[in-house]
Amino acid sequence: MSVEQEQAERTIRCLVAKVGLDGHDRGAHVIARALRDAGFEVIYSGLHRAPEEVVQAAVQEDVDVVGISILSGAHNTLVPRILDGLREYDAFDDRLVLVGGIVPDDDKAELRERGVDEIFGPGASMDEMIAYIHEHAPER
Repeated sequence: MSVEQEQAERTIRCLVAKVGLDGHDRGAHVIARALRDAGFEVIYSGLHRAPEEVVQAAVQEDVDVVGISILSGAHNTLVPRILDGLREYDAFDDRLVLVGGIVPDDDKAELRERGVDEIFGPGASMDEMIAYIHEHAPER
């Protein structure tokens, strides 16, 4: 089998992470199920993860996509800590980083400048998210 065939057949691995004190995970479960149904391999972090735990899970599980679900309003504090941690482990450049949840429009540009690839807010469709991952997940 050629390298191109292997990459084409390789399943995209996604981490769905709930970071911080946010205790609402219904949406994260719905997203994890939709990603599984779309053929992705999904690892769910569970609730109340520290940014360092999310980084460790992303590195240890060798995921292609880090999806951070956050509804608590702490995105400007917690997401940069995850991005910095991925950089410290040299695990940033070959991963897609997505944020889902409540992120005010005023904060989106700064998160993107720091390295978030895309932000999906309330009302984003699963099809849109799945298509984005298919189109932008790194080939490794």
